Amino acid sequence: MTGTERYTHGYHEVILEFYRRRTAEVCAAFLLPRLEPDAAVLDMGCGPGTITVGLARRARSVVGVDTSAEMVEAARRRAREEDVDNASFELGSAYDLPFEDDSYDVVYAHQLLQHLSDPVRALREARRVLRPGGLVAVRDSDYQTMVHAPVESALKHWLRLYHEVAGANGAEPDAGRFLPGWVRAAGFVDPVVTTSTTTYADAAGRELWGGMWAGRVTDSDFADHAVEGGFAMRGDLVAISAAFRRWADNPSGFWAWLNGEVVAVKPGLSAVVDH
Repeated sequence: MTGTERYTHGYHEVILEFYRRRTAEVCAAFLLPRLEPDAAVLDMGCGPGTITVGLARRARSVVGVDTSAEMVEAARRRAREEDVDNASFELGSAYDLPFEDDSYDVVYAHQLLQHLSDPVRALREARRVLRPGGLVAVRDSDYQTMVHAPVESALKHWLRLYHEVAGANGAEPDAGRFLPGWVRAAGFVDPVVTTSTTTYADAAGRELWGGMWAGRVTDSDFADHAVEGGFAMRGDLVAISAAFRRWADNPSGFWAWLNGEVVAVKPGLSAVVDH
């Protein structure tokens, strides 16, 4: 993202705790079979670095880039704590990556493009830094596919509200379904398109998702954007928060959605990471 763009989620601690649970095994499962151990990888929008560190264990080197200095420092701490010495982290924008042309074998982005006002521009920048034959691998949620039970009107209100707030910020909350088109528009070829589901239906999952949003809907940047944009009153957000808490406490609670995933090739020589 650039400094002029508005990140819908923000960096409240309840959000960061959720991000710290992300792993390469889950979030990059669609890429791992094509990732060679001699690959140089760029993780675009790396956040606190948990996925980056996982990728580093499977590749020659990984560089994580994020627009947040706080996230870059957190990712560096994570790599040190896990004794991973082939991962490094830099401050930078997906629109203006601080790297030379043809520098990487793989560019990976997890849940990044949905927050950008111009995802195709970011993908073209990814193509620039990829070597000919290199791979781009992107994964994003599709919020419109979210289903939950028991059904509550306040939670249905939240989903409408999320679309309104994200849209006003120039984002695309249903990005998962648009990834194939964006990747093609950026000049990549031979896309392999898959989907995976995220499901929260046990006690730990309900506490993770429901507890996170119970706090996030009232206390994070999302809450400020909703109120400042005139999309909700504080009382609406309190009601939604309570609904998320009720859902999290319900032993029959279920929540799931689709993630779109694409791996595609920069035109040129045969991919060095796809033997």
